[in-house]
Amino acid sequence: MVSVVFLLIHIVPGDPIVQMLGEGATASDVDVLRHAYEFDLPLHTQYLHYWRGVLHADLGQSLRLHDSVTHLVAQRYPYTLELTLAALLIGIAISIPAGVFSALHRGRWPDRVLGVVSLGGLSFPNFALGPILILVFSIRLGWLPVSGAGTGRDFLLYLILPAVTLGSGLAAVLTRMVRTAMLEELSQDYIRTARAKGLAESTVVYRHALGNALIPVLTVLGLQFGSLLSGAIVTETIFSWPGIGRLTLSAISNRDYALVQGCILAIGLTYVAVNLLTDVAYTVANPRMRV
Repeated sequence: MVSVVFLLIHIVPGDPIVQMLGEGATASDVDVLRHAYEFDLPLHTQYLHYWRGVLHADLGQSLRLHDSVTHLVAQRYPYTLELTLAALLIGIAISIPAGVFSALHRGRWPDRVLGVVSLGGLSFPNFALGPILILVFSIRLGWLPVSGAGTGRDFLLYLILPAVTLGSGLAAVLTRMVRTAMLEELSQDYIRTARAKGLAESTVVYRHALGNALIPVLTVLGLQFGSLLSGAIVTETIFSWPGIGRLTLSAISNRDYALVQGCILAIGLTYVAVNLLTDVAYTVANPRMRV
């Protein structure tokens, strides 16, 4: 991941030093600053130096913000993590009840309505939903703040709209997944046996069927977490959320090599860690995977 990002950012046309100093900069000024940031070294030497810094938790200096990339990422990373986790909780809180309800009413009008709603959630992009939520709940009704993160108790109020924007697509995906998994589990022999033994329907559905139906959903959650991280870049820009996604977009537009690499490294490591935790959770939820 580090290698691909390093090579891609360096083959993009343009000179970040010229862009930083402006077109009116003299050649000597450009050469001095290029030497200061080691851009005059061969590409393979720069690559080795970058790896040496990564292994020592030194991701370099930002060209524009004049601060260490490690410090900048550490400042912004908690905001993105909080937004992503909030969106994940919203998606789970909506999808599990909706998916179970849809499966229990298969083929009836509630199932069809939820199917249309989930299809709409899948089809509606974040960059369109975000401005609509701002227009309705911030400008028209005045219930929630428009942008920013806020501090203290107000933080949750600022978090609601971006979290709903980011979590709506996940809720639509998980609803369809939960419905499919529940339909498969409800047709199994052990469910018929549980009903034949006289167990309450709520026990059969929520204790037996739902527990097994959520096992494949765990895998989807791990994969969708990466989508949330990538979607956070757009969502953070819309709501001026001070997260790492917005920082990445700013770094790309300013051709801030070290900052782009540091931000993407943080996002990639998070994605890898979440998928590792998902695999561990999968083995805990499904004992057959431990064999």
